[in-house]
Order: sequence, then C-alpha cells, then structure tokens
Amino acid sequence: MDDPGQGTAVLMLDLPSSALCGIDLLSFTSSPRFRGIKNLPSGIHFIFTGASASFSVRHGSWVHVGVPGSEGPTIVIEKWNVEEERLVNEPNQAEQMRWKANINTIWNEGLTPYRQSVPAASGEPGTVEEENDWGRLTSYITPRLLSRITSGHLNDWTLSSASSAKEDTEKIPGLSSEGEFATADEPLHLLPINLKRTWREGAVGRERTEAAKDRSWALGDLIERHCSEDGEGQIIGEMQFTFLMVLTLGNYSCLEQWKRILNLTFTSQSATNERPNLFVMILSTLRLQLQHSNDVEGGLFYFSDEGGAMLQNLLKTFRRGLEDQNAKKHSAIMNELYELENYVKLAYGWELSDSYVRRGMLELEDGELIEMEVNDLEAEDERGEYAPVILEMT
Repeated sequence: MDDPGQGTAVLMLDLPSSALCGIDLLSFTSSPRFRGIKNLPSGIHFIFTGASASFSVRHGSWVHVGVPGSEGPTIVIEKWNVEEERLVNEPNQAEQMRWKANINTIWNEGLTPYRQSVPAASGEPGTVEEENDWGRLTSYITPRLLSRITSGHLNDWTLSSASSAKEDTEKIPGLSSEGEFATADEPLHLLPINLKRTWREGAVGRERTEAAKDRSWALGDLIERHCSEDGEGQIIGEMQFTFLMVLTLGNYSCLEQWKRILNLTFTSQSATNERPNLFVMILSTLRLQLQHSNDVEGGLFYFSDEGGAMLQNLLKTFRRGLEDQNAKKHSAIMNELYELENYVKLAYGWELSDSYVRRGMLELEDGELIEMEVNDLEAEDERGEYAPVILEMT
C-alpha cells in the first residue's frame, strides 16, 4: 500500500529545469513537477545532481534510511542552492516541519517511486521487480565509514566530483591545494595506502626487498592501525565507496584510491594464508563492480583496451602466486577467482592463466597463411626482452 504515513522519501526541492538528478544507480533529467523519490528501501542511498545533464561538476550526498514504521517514516528534505548549484539540507526547521506535515499533498503527483515495476514476461501474470544490485554494491558501507571519509554526520555526508584526498590534490588537472575547489569541499579521509613504502620502520636488506614484492605486512598494518572498528570490512567498504563515487560523480581521487586498494591486496600473497575471507570478498566485490563499470555516462573505467592493463596484470600475478603456493589450500579464493576469470574473459577477452596460444598460423580471407605471435604479455611471462639474463662477474 502506497501510504505516505508509512513510507520513506527524499525531497529534492527547487531543482532547475532539465537538471541532472540521480539516486543510487538511476539517473534522469528533472521535470517541473518532480519533487523527489518515495518508498526507498531501508539502508544506505546516494543522491547526486548536476546543473545540467551534460557532464559537469556533480554534487552528491549519502543518506541512511531506517526501517519504515519502526520510529516513524524517514523524510529527508534537500533544497537546491542556486549559488553552489547543488542540493543542501533544508536549514529552516519550520520549513522542514511544513513539508513533513503536508507530504501527502505531493506523495502521488510529485514523488517518483524508488523502484519501478516492469511488465512480466509473456505468459506470466502480474509484474516483476527490476533487478537492483545496489544493496550488494553497498553491503559494507556504513554510517561510520561515511563519517570517517567525508567528515559529515547522519544524512549529511557530502562530496563532489572535485572532492579529493590530500595525497591526490596535486594530481588532479586544474585542482591544487590553493585552487578554487580546495576550500569548497572537505578533504576526503581515505585509508592511507602508500605503495612506495610497504615495509616496517627499521627494515633493511632482504626484509625490505621482500616487503616491497609481497605487501602483506603493509596490508596487515593498515587493517590493525586504521580498521580496528570494522576490521577487514573497512577495506571492502572503502572499495565499494570509491567505485560508486567514480561511477556517479566521476571522482578522480576515488578512482586512484580504488586502484591503490586493488594494488595493495593483489600483491599481498602471504596474506592469503592469514586472511582468506578478505580475498574472497575482494574478488566477489570486484566481479560485481566490473559488471556495472559501464553504468557511468562517459565512464572513467576503460577495461576493454589498454586501460585495463593494470588490472589484468594484477590479476595474472595474483593468480600465479596462488598457484605457486598451493591452489588446493586456497580453494575458496580460487573458486572466486575462477568466477572472475570467466567474466573478464567473456567481457574483455582477458586470459589470466598462462595456458594460451602464443604462436600459431592465421588464415586470411584470401586463404593465405601467416604466422602470428602474441608478445603483449612478455613482461608478465618473462619472455623476449624481459627474459632473465645470467651475468658472469669477472
């Protein structure tokens, strides 16, 4: 029953005509009668807007909707700020009370249902729900994680396309520590991952070399020092957060952090023995994210060409490391890796195993046979100019 007394809603007031508007994985252009979204399922949601549908600086805010009916319906009220060109929380308490008291006047006409129903397949009665992976994409994002990253509070966790962690500020084109966007947004407090120093303080010689190759110590230190409250879930939650901020806002700093998380975890071979569940979660999360990587308009994720080389090489190295240890010992991780491997092979044509044809004969349209050799992966296979060389010292 569509009852405004029991449902939840996010009011998005005074949006300019034809502004970009979105919630979770759905984006659309606003209309004059649009006032917001109703009947949100309980949990974490992300609202984002832009002054126009064309890609520009986008602003967004996370909201947490409780269980409907437990403590009354959740009504989040946001209003368009003309100067900042973004939605902000309605600051006037009297206005908040007025909108909540009169929610029934716009419930049917001004609010769009969160989850649309679609016609059932031919021969089946009724309707079916659209598939929605949002719950799985945000399963480890908690209010505590959002407060840490954005420095915000309940239902006021905000950021934009230009928001950045301090370590990424100088890398973003047009953005510097003294740029116009630097004071507009709070810096993002992402997990401190430094891939250039992955050994303990005081490490020298062989210990330092091994820690540079196998970053398990750095991963464990990160979890112990910065993820004490939610443990490994903080790693997964931040991986989910950064991916979605690239997907919806095109945030460069979050893209860099997403890549740092994958670089750290997939080069921590020894940690697979101590934290197998973490790697199972990383792999399953990555597979789901890749399935949605094209959802972003004009996307920052490019995996079908050279843009996917980084990830492909990481996965190949990670797979080889597991096989070198003992594949049977890591059966849960290997099973999840096989699922991911099957997906990237179908979606991008990637070969993660070393079992592939490197040289063979190719028949052209006119019947001519020519010899072909694949040398793109010589570095990973240590072939060609990348092959090991023994030097004799005299």
